[in-house]
Amino acid sequence: MSQVEIGPDFASWQTAARRLLHAAVAPVDVAFREVAGGVAAEDTTPMPAEPAIRVPKRFVDLARGVAPHRDPERWNLLYSVLWRLVHERRDVLEGSDADVARLLAMEAEVREGHEVIGAGPFVPSAAVVVGDLAAAAARCSGCDLYRHASRTVFGKGPSDARIVMVGEQPGDQEDRQGAPFVGPAGEVFDRALAEVGIARDRLYVTNAVKHFKFVRRGPRRIHQTPAAADLAACRPWIEAELGLVKPEILVCLGATASRALLGPAFRLMRDRGRWVQSPWAPRTIATLHPSAVLRGEDEAAQGRLYAMLRDDLRLVAEVGVD
Repeated sequence: MSQVEIGPDFASWQTAARRLLHAAVAPVDVAFREVAGGVAAEDTTPMPAEPAIRVPKRFVDLARGVAPHRDPERWNLLYSVLWRLVHERRDVLEGSDADVARLLAMEAEVREGHEVIGAGPFVPSAAVVVGDLAAAAARCSGCDLYRHASRTVFGKGPSDARIVMVGEQPGDQEDRQGAPFVGPAGEVFDRALAEVGIARDRLYVTNAVKHFKFVRRGPRRIHQTPAAADLAACRPWIEAELGLVKPEILVCLGATASRALLGPAFRLMRDRGRWVQSPWAPRTIATLHPSAVLRGEDEAAQGRLYAMLRDDLRLVAEVGVD
């Protein structure tokens, strides 16, 4: 029996499973082993020129759902079911197969929060630039949000930025376009930055949560505030980003980002616009999220909220702009 080393995520297992299938390696002849501390070194052996392997989308969704589980047998079970889908029975997911039943139970445990899950297993320990993190985050299935969002929306900006700005989570347009602060709130953000003289292309901009959390109402996707569990699950990503960028100034945009990075006792309207100490940067400050401006009840309220955001960002400009 041969051992195949993989990282602790679905994409790493998927790559290895494809190679094994093309090589006609049966499940009884292989054992998967997770590489401690990160994703295994990528196998650069060329893939055989064979037809693509097609499996039901339901199996792919099941495999992604099971990936965050901590049972080390999940990878072998997945490969066993995959082998039978390809070589024996295309309807194996429809019956009462024992392996499928175990996988469905694992998926339910992950979904219901009975497993300790989160982004930690997906964060590469050997990352040296933010791009390494972004590539790994695209495969993250450490919480349930990835099932419904279109994509992971990671941070954007220079890796050596002096200023990092952290929002709550991507919105509808950010989820569709794959970049932070490109929707209506992004327009407010850009206007305020321009007024105070901060060049957006000099900033690193990201969110505390990397997937869009929403509820559907007809054709619309309505934003839902991330829960404490969502913030905890995604925290390893923001910690890794801040650890690599090492900003001189950290700006928390909104109450959710402020609580995520400064603790539950932080109160935005009480403490905004003041420099505080944090583990993340020598200077840390919180202000309104640009979307708060859009939620103002009328034009006058929106004007007052915008002035708060702009004036807080002006404090950042005074100390952070060369």
